[in-house]
Amino acid sequence: MTVFVALLQAVNVGGTGKLPMADLRSMAENIGLQNAATYIQSGNLVFETDMTAVDVLDRLTEALTSYFGKTPGVVLRSLSELESLHAQMPFPDAEPNRVLVTFLAKDAPSDALDAMVAPDGEEAVVLGREIVVHYPNGSGRSKLKLPALKQGTARNLNTVRKLLDLARERV
Repeated sequence: MTVFVALLQAVNVGGTGKLPMADLRSMAENIGLQNAATYIQSGNLVFETDMTAVDVLDRLTEALTSYFGKTPGVVLRSLSELESLHAQMPFPDAEPNRVLVTFLAKDAPSDALDAMVAPDGEEAVVLGREIVVHYPNGSGRSKLKLPALKQGTARNLNTVRKLLDLARERV
């Protein structure tokens, strides 16, 4: 069995993409995912499966498309991928709620940070399929411009750590 975390894009945010987490857990079980759990109301799903990552993404995307009537963004990471990401996490002295990890479906382009405009001293690091941004004044009022972030779904470091803990509980 492989433990995965699925991160849904634009779920329960700003009045769009409403999906009760009980429905997401039920959907996961209906497509054959086991020991499914959700964390907070923003589309975080942790589960076990014998399926490949490609099969999980296909089935989950199909089920979500049927639910929403449109195809949502879904990013999948295995427990080992989350472990590796956490071990490489930059900004060790930053408050975890001021560090956002944007998960991308594929590697960030080599020029992902070239267009960055960071008027409040934001810093960003590309770690393969993730872009990690430190917002020293918080992300809520930040004027950061980084177009590469639009391709993914972001979670703060506290959420990433909690998802990692939930994933570790399944091994």
